[in-house]
Amino acid sequence: MSIPTLNTVRTLQVEVWSDIACPWCYIGKRRFAAALADFPHREHVEVTWKAYELSPHTPVGPGRPEMAALSALKGIPVDRVRQMFVQVTAVAAGEGLAYDFDRALAVNTFAAHRLVHLARTTGGARLAERTLEALFSAHFEHGADLGDDETLVQVVSGAGVDPDAARAALASDAGADAVRADEDEARALGVTGVPFFVVDRRVAVSGAQPADVFTQLLEAGWREANPLQTLATADPDAAACVDDSCAT
Repeated sequence: MSIPTLNTVRTLQVEVWSDIACPWCYIGKRRFAAALADFPHREHVEVTWKAYELSPHTPVGPGRPEMAALSALKGIPVDRVRQMFVQVTAVAAGEGLAYDFDRALAVNTFAAHRLVHLARTTGGARLAERTLEALFSAHFEHGADLGDDETLVQVVSGAGVDPDAARAALASDAGADAVRADEDEARALGVTGVPFFVVDRRVAVSGAQPADVFTQLLEAGWREANPLQTLATADPDAAACVDDSCAT
């Protein structure tokens, strides 16, 4: 007699709030990807990247040098700002990322987040992830001006987004409500910093954690979503070995 399946595997829903202008978000994205690649149930994991603006009041339009912008914001010399970026640049290099803060430009990221939503709407989660990756790389590694609409179009079209659709979106309010909804959700969850990773709205971690911590996050979420069930007809008194000994 065959034993019926005890339970149906349930897909894990992973939500990640991040900002394209956040250096630790890109590092966290790489580390999470490494953990997910080794996770044995990765085919049952769906990842949704959510928008979060660390500096929503940054002026819309062409960017200005990140070093100068942060120097003015903090009221400290540019050389000191440069020293502040030494650690994060080294950590990024350890993840295969070539940060170049001398070229990076401070920009308002709202429009870029809208294009990530466009990618998800038109091409699904994989296109959204590729689009986010392209935006991160353009900003931190190549000094692209993501405050310029045509530059944004070029970057996301390289990831697979239709350039005409991207231009049309930027010329309208497309995706704006979706970005605001992401940010409202973040506030409701008490998110105050990014990256922020949530599994099934049950288990969460904040920050660019090591890959093994993300593995623990996925494992904890998996146990919550797919608990091991005991066959109802099994005899609880059936003989069994316990620890290092067996009853005789």
